Amino acid sequence: MKRSLLSFLLFIITSLSAQQPVQIAFLSDVHFQDLYGQFPDTDFKGITNPKTGKPTILRTMDSQLHSTRIFNENYFAFLKALDDIAARGIKIVAMPGDFSDDGQAYNLRGLHRFLKDYHQKFGINFYLTTGNHDPVGPFRKDAGKDDFLGADGNPLGIYSNENIGKISDRIITKDIAESGYLEILDELKDFGFYPKKEDLFWSTPFVEVSVKEYSYQKALSSANCKNRMYEVSKGFFVPDLSYVVEPIEDIWMIAIDGNTYIPKNINANPNDASNYKGASIGYNNVLTNKKHLIDWVRKIAEEAKKNHKTLIAFTHYPMIDFNDGATDEIKDLLGDKKWQLERVPEETVAKVFADAGLQIHFAGHMHINDTGIRKFGDKMLVNVQVPSLAAYLPAYKILTINSAEKFQVETVVLNDVPHFDDLFPLYQKEYEALKKNDSKTLWNKDILKTRSYHDFMLFHLKELVRLRMIPNDWPKDFIEKTVKINGEDLLFLSLNLNEIEAKKYLKQREINSKSFRNWTFDDLLFDLYKFQSADELAKMDIPEARLQQYKTLEQLFDSIQSQDPFFLQLKSVFKILSRLSNSDPSDHFEIDLQKQTLNRIED
Repeated sequence: MKRSLLSFLLFIITSLSAQQPVQIAFLSDVHFQDLYGQFPDTDFKGITNPKTGKPTILRTMDSQLHSTRIFNENYFAFLKALDDIAARGIKIVAMPGDFSDDGQAYNLRGLHRFLKDYHQKFGINFYLTTGNHDPVGPFRKDAGKDDFLGADGNPLGIYSNENIGKISDRIITKDIAESGYLEILDELKDFGFYPKKEDLFWSTPFVEVSVKEYSYQKALSSANCKNRMYEVSKGFFVPDLSYVVEPIEDIWMIAIDGNTYIPKNINANPNDASNYKGASIGYNNVLTNKKHLIDWVRKIAEEAKKNHKTLIAFTHYPMIDFNDGATDEIKDLLGDKKWQLERVPEETVAKVFADAGLQIHFAGHMHINDTGIRKFGDKMLVNVQVPSLAAYLPAYKILTINSAEKFQVETVVLNDVPHFDDLFPLYQKEYEALKKNDSKTLWNKDILKTRSYHDFMLFHLKELVRLRMIPNDWPKDFIEKTVKINGEDLLFLSLNLNEIEAKKYLKQREINSKSFRNWTFDDLLFDLYKFQSADELAKMDIPEARLQQYKTLEQLFDSIQSQDPFFLQLKSVFKILSRLSNSDPSDHFEIDLQKQTLNRIED
């Protein structure tokens, strides 16, 4: 009797355990740079931080504020995210590429150290896939940076070769070179790129999929880099580090290496590391030069279905347009070479991979929060854009697998990060040095007054828009026309009426024009980039009254029939703003594969 009762209790416990939801955290575009790393072949240890007393290897604030990502503070954000994941008890972390600054050896070592530490302390298993910054090219290449910070506040160059670089004050170390696939595989093979004994299944595109005949030893031999080569162009063979893994029973994670490094000159040496184009365009090049991945994904999806496995895909590059239907409008307004439009995947990409059997896909690359959905008959593909910890809005995603049909996606924003301001005294010294250079546009030192990581990243975006986005993306004459315009000016422009008629119209609709004076056109552009970056989560950083005023202006400009070029440009701005701010749920939502729906979850 006692044995029967014990067996029954064990059955109940096992059944309940089997029904527990599986959670996977997605950390993308970490761009890890080891502030406290080491260069064994040089005496340089970094510059001493007066606040912490630590020697620190960091990039200048000026370089950060001209880049779509920060280089330094994300070190602390990464640790905060890992601590948060550990506290939640999540045991699986997927990292969809750009896990390093540029694949440099000292950064790969630092990343390895942290991942190993969190695995040993908390039992977290990490699964990585490559991005266009790791590797920057298929093979190791001499490189360096002109924008490290020197002890005197001026830029310091760190290079792998004496014959490169612009800065005379320099450090030479081989560990700043950009690693290729082989070096990345050797350093990080324990984090998905090679099978682990505890994995239930592991395979690559270069071996036949066979669940029943799986063995760890066979998988291990197939993981060698020489067994993972493909012909990207006739005579040019490069590695492909794609793999599929079953880390927990009945869950398959397919890590697709979306990097496509195409040779610049087909008559040059295939082993010349400098003869390859970058991979930032993403899946558009996969369709032309990496077709074997499509067949492989189809085989994996079929095998997963046959064996009742839930298949989750993650790669670095988006499979669905991430501009919420505004791409054509942006192209008409700014041109097809602006706003990173070259990174928008063709619609064919979504169809190809939906037809191949993918349904849920997590991506990075764009440093944005977004959700895209495409339906093709009875097939549906959902593309979840994972934000970067190194850009606004800093966050990661948690996927909860409740069943084979129902999933939840939650966005975890990092508002407070310990030590995010540790480097501020060094930036102050940089600012003082910059002030002596009259030819240089100064960054706004008020960023050093920010009190939280969220505010720091919001300030970074504001400076990025001012220093880079507006000068590079927007027509100069348009910006000159809008530089002194405020919301009230836009309101009267949108009415396209004389003064008497305009005041009458506003009075009838109880619109207080003076309340529109609280913001300028620069504020509008800043808010536009907030929505591009954070999607619906940007609303917490924009006053509610202004959001309502934007809606009013969008409706008014949309009704204008004028063909005046300036009016048409303003009309486009508000259309883009409207589409970016009214999109599919991207904060906390449910994916229902059976009903083919995305359902917002209100917290």
